Amino acid sequence: MAGTIEVLVPGGQANPGPPLGPELGPTPVDVQAVVQEINDQTEAFDGTEVPVTVDYEDDGSFEIDVGVPPTAALVKDEAGFETGSGEPQKDFVADLSVDQVKKIAEQKHPDLLAYDTINAAKEVVGTCASMGVTIEGNDAREFKERVDDGEYDDVLAEA
Repeated sequence: MAGTIEVLVPGGQANPGPPLGPELGPTPVDVQAVVQEINDQTEAFDGTEVPVTVDYEDDGSFEIDVGVPPTAALVKDEAGFETGSGEPQKDFVADLSVDQVKKIAEQKHPDLLAYDTINAAKEVVGTCASMGVTIEGNDAREFKERVDDGEYDDVLAEA
């Protein structure tokens, strides 16, 4: 009866109700233990939908693999808006600081192709451009050019 369950849960706020409870109910695992571990592992994504995979065995043991939310979800959560712009080149919906871009890049880095935080930040900025989000009041494409020129190397460099 071993198996795998894949669900999207709000970071740090999983509970034994749907979608998790009905999926775990027929399995031999302790539902509350699974919920607690998911919440512990996803608390950094407070409220943002996080993909979670639960692998369980017949003896009730389980392993949890927590994915990273989509970049757009992290940008929306960090900037505090619901939907991107319908015309992202001229109608801007939010503005992020360089530190916020770095935070998102660090959260998303394991899932990106980037080798370092600076390149991960460029990928985040690309998402910002398509959503109508500016960076420190500048169009995201202009900000990316400034990153390419090394203007933000000291801020975006890894600790």
